Amino acid sequence: MSSTLQITLIKSTIGKTKKHRDIVAGLGLSRLNQTVTRPDSPQVQGMINKVGHMLKVTK
Repeated sequence: MSSTLQITLIKSTIGKTKKHRDIVAGLGLSRLNQTVTRPDSPQVQGMINKVGHMLKVTK
């Protein structure tokens, strides 16, 4: 059984680069304080590393 991560968007994407906005959208986040559950995979970890300053991640 793989573990999951709860990811919450805590900073707005306004004024961020298109790449950062695309990564946030790829995680399934579209508005502030929205929380999604994603599997703990290398792909998701890489996305979190790119925009980690905008997210809150809990296991």
